[in-house]
Amino acid sequence: MSSPEIRWAGPRALLLELESLDAVLSLHSRLREDPVAGQVDVLAAAQTVLVVFDSRASARRARGPLARLGSMPAGAAALADKPVHIEVVYDGEDLAEVGELTGMGAEGVVAAHTGQLWTAAFGGFAPGFAYLVGETDALNVPRRGTPRTAVPAGSVALAGNFSAVYPRRSPGGWQLIGHTATRMWDLQREQPALVRPGTTVRYVAVRELIELAWAETNPAEGSQADAATAQQPVPAGPALEVISPGPQALIQDLGRPGLGDLGVSPAGAADTASARQANRLVGNLPTDAVIENVMGGLSVQAVGELTVALSGAATTADIRGQGSSSDGPNSNDTKSDGTSRQAPMYAPFPLHDGETLHLGVPEKGLRTYLAVRGGIDVPPVLGSRSTDLMSGIGPAPLAAGTLLPVGAVDSARAVGQAEPPALPEDLLSAAGGEPVVLRITTGPRHDWFTPRSLEALTGQVWTVTAESNRIGVRLGTGPATPGAEAGTPLERARDGELPSEGVVAGSLQVPPSGLPVLFLADHPVTGGYPVIGAVIPEDLPAAAQLPPGATLRFVEVDPETLQPLAPLPSTRKK
Repeated sequence: MSSPEIRWAGPRALLLELESLDAVLSLHSRLREDPVAGQVDVLAAAQTVLVVFDSRASARRARGPLARLGSMPAGAAALADKPVHIEVVYDGEDLAEVGELTGMGAEGVVAAHTGQLWTAAFGGFAPGFAYLVGETDALNVPRRGTPRTAVPAGSVALAGNFSAVYPRRSPGGWQLIGHTATRMWDLQREQPALVRPGTTVRYVAVRELIELAWAETNPAEGSQADAATAQQPVPAGPALEVISPGPQALIQDLGRPGLGDLGVSPAGAADTASARQANRLVGNLPTDAVIENVMGGLSVQAVGELTVALSGAATTADIRGQGSSSDGPNSNDTKSDGTSRQAPMYAPFPLHDGETLHLGVPEKGLRTYLAVRGGIDVPPVLGSRSTDLMSGIGPAPLAAGTLLPVGAVDSARAVGQAEPPALPEDLLSAAGGEPVVLRITTGPRHDWFTPRSLEALTGQVWTVTAESNRIGVRLGTGPATPGAEAGTPLERARDGELPSEGVVAGSLQVPPSGLPVLFLADHPVTGGYPVIGAVIPEDLPAAAQLPPGATLRFVEVDPETLQPLAPLPSTRKK
């Protein structure tokens, strides 16, 4: 067996291309059972295995061992003793059309779907969503020309050479051939995902199902909505009450890495540097949960005596006493004794019982982090307190009236001193300033693009669009300054579809529009568009702070050394 081709997928991840699905599953199984040094996650796909590491050094050292493992003969992957049986009512909206596309007719499609064993190649798209590969290519059909905005939970579908079950209601472009009541994802099970890479599946045709309420039986479908409306227990100790969440306020920690096979993104704070700083200032562990607030407007009231700190995007922060108005930081209201005070950025400060903290719109940047000594003590989900907007896992987005319990204080950890911002000043430029420079490594699919597009990637200015969110920063080609020429979208050198494969935070995925999407914390774990490059982890906090209208440029660096491969753009501030 020949050695796999190994490509960099950012400076801390390697993408291995293998000869067959058997080779993919075999290597994936070996790495799951016996990880290489520094391995954080491993994700199987149709033709590739993505291995993510804790550092550049670990990724560099792993190239040799991975090449040897990938060239070994494919062995039997660790599978369940028996196939998982999924009962299906074949009544899908696209069943007749699939029958025409395959020439089999509807009955022939059902016979082909149930008459072969399916193997889970990889997960992605949503928790519990597994891409299953059949024993034949008889049901190889294209995706729909226009995706549906909402596919019901339990829908059984086909696309390309894959079959899958939608574990929750979501948009989708697959061909729907039936539905099932089988729970593909359930957080109450020891293993939430019913099907993981290497698991075999047998579809069984039935006339009717025992229908279940998916929001009740599948926490991935309803957990955040349920959490927002459930009766909250009154915390016995100190707490924060949310008076107003502003445009968006979420509970975040450092995320839940290592669950890519389940279709679960790492999530966590978009700007990890600022979240860590806020925790450090109040004497917390780096992993403690904080509040991530977008574009200000957050108001919280102390229940008990608290020590808090603000980091990230700088903003005005006003503290008022109990009983004063909550109209925001620009209000003229004062405490009952005639005083109010301003809270500092990047320094710990007390928030007394009954006092309310109000955040204004950031002067620079996008996301402000609020840490409280002891940490936000909401129940963890899959080992993390992070809200994952892509997967629907974790605490609900904060709403007025939410009570957030504060954890016990570790008295052995001292409160910190005032610090400068965690991000350099030039990387918190507001819209209309000089372009921010982000370092990237090219690949793993830069060879899918024309030489002109590879030059344009680093040679032109990109603009952050209003469609950006925690899943990704969407980029446009508008001019950086009035009168400047607009940039050009990126063009492919290859036609056709790229089989879905693993992606990491920072990946610059390029859809058919040619306008890159820079993946952030809640990105999908797999993608079907080519990735032309990846922003290095050290610059992702800055990328997460870019508001709509901000401009940026990319500079290519060596993935092993992070040294620039070309002179830095002249727009870089000293």
